[in-house]
This record gives sequence, C-alpha cells and structure tokens, in this order.
Amino acid sequence: MPPRQRSSGATILAVANQKGGVAKTTSVASLGAAFAELGKRVLLVDLDAQACLTFSLGVDPDTVEESIHHVLLGQAELRDVLVACDDGVDLVPSSIDLAGTEAVLLGRPAREYVLQSALADVRKDYDVILLDCSPSLGVLTLNALTAAQGLIIPMPCEMLSHRGVGQLLDTVADVKKFLNKKLKVIGILPTLFDGRSTHAQEVLADVGERYGLPVLSPPIPRTVRFAEAPAVGRSILATSRSSKGAKAYRDVATSLVPTL
Repeated sequence: MPPRQRSSGATILAVANQKGGVAKTTSVASLGAAFAELGKRVLLVDLDAQACLTFSLGVDPDTVEESIHHVLLGQAELRDVLVACDDGVDLVPSSIDLAGTEAVLLGRPAREYVLQSALADVRKDYDVILLDCSPSLGVLTLNALTAAQGLIIPMPCEMLSHRGVGQLLDTVADVKKFLNKKLKVIGILPTLFDGRSTHAQEVLADVGERYGLPVLSPPIPRTVRFAEAPAVGRSILATSRSSKGAKAYRDVATSLVPTL
C-alpha cells in the first residue's frame, strides 16, 4: 500500500511544465521569497539535475555533498540536507547526481511515493513547500505531482508555449486517477509577459478559456532583472525590490495565501 498523505502541515505546491525556458525556477525562487516576506515558513525543493534553483539561491551545486538525490535513494534524511538561504527560505539542494536518480527509482516498488515519504518528516515545520520540477514528465515529476496538493503551471505568453500544456494536463489526470486524488491545478502562471505586445495580450486572454483553468494574476513581466538576480544568489525580491517583476510575484503570492 502506498503511504498515506498527511492531512496537516505545509501545503505542498509543485511548479511544473515539461517545456524548458518558461521561468519555472525563477517562479519558485521568487514565490518562495514572497511567501517568506509574508511571514510563512518556506521550503524549496530542487528536483532538476541542472540545479538552477540551487545555484540561484547562492549554493554551488558542485560543493553539495548530500542532495535530494541522496534523499530519494534513502541514503540521507531530508532534514539533514537542508540549507538555509538568504531569502529567508530553506532549500533542499540538487546536484548533477540527480541525473541518475530516475534510472535507479524505476526498479523500485511504489517509486512515485518516495518524495512524499521524504517530505512527511518536515511538513509540520513549514507552511508551504514549493517543488521545482525538472523539464520532463519522468519519475521525478510524477513524484512531485504525487506529493503535492496543488500544481502551478508557468507558461510564457507566446502561442508556441501552449504546446505541451495539454500533455501535462493528461499526466495530471492520470496522477489524480491512480496516485493522488487530492491534486488540484491551482492555475496557469503567465510569465515573460510583454504588455506592449498584442500577441502576448491575445495569448493571455486565450489561455484560461483554452484549458478551462484559472489564470493567476498579475502576469509576470519580461525583465532583465530576473537574469541578474542569480548572479548574487538571491531572488529578484532582494536584488530589485521595487521592480515590476518583484511586485508581480508579491501580488501572486498574496493571492495564493488563502489556498495554503
């Protein structure tokens, strides 16, 4: 029997889209910092072997001795790999070792529940846990969707970015049917939005109706400030506090608080 999902403790939100370059990691780091500003206890989990979230929060993936890889394979307890970050959040870091984790998990029974079990011991210590998923629909993303209560789908306001969202939603339907009946799609988070572009405005107007999903507001604007933040190991909320991007993520986080 798969382990039962805890009914108390942190709300777990997966941030997923199998398409790369959709501002997924930026959204996890920025929403995490915004929740922390609102007084929430926040844990971020890097589930991508590229370790972009880990690097973005000021942790060198090459110096990480134990990561989420070791946790998922039962070689370390999640509590023992936590890193406190300057943005007021805790991080479960990733490393290149995670590239081989899926191959090992494939041969294990109840493999989709490994992350849920690992998080169970720390859920009571946090108000919200954000899972930064890899750009694929493999075992690690399935683990995230199985552990989570909610899913946020970042999507650039470009027509080609629609491609793949339907496939992700098919996977979500399967997860809800077989693995996690409580999973709910919180909404699509429009990213890389250029308010001057008629095309971007048309995509923004179309996306909610196309998929029958809520669209989180406001859309996250396209700005170079997002690219500058990881260089100093902080989110845009720290490096450019008054920017439109920082304000947008604060507003989205505030709108999500009632769901936590």
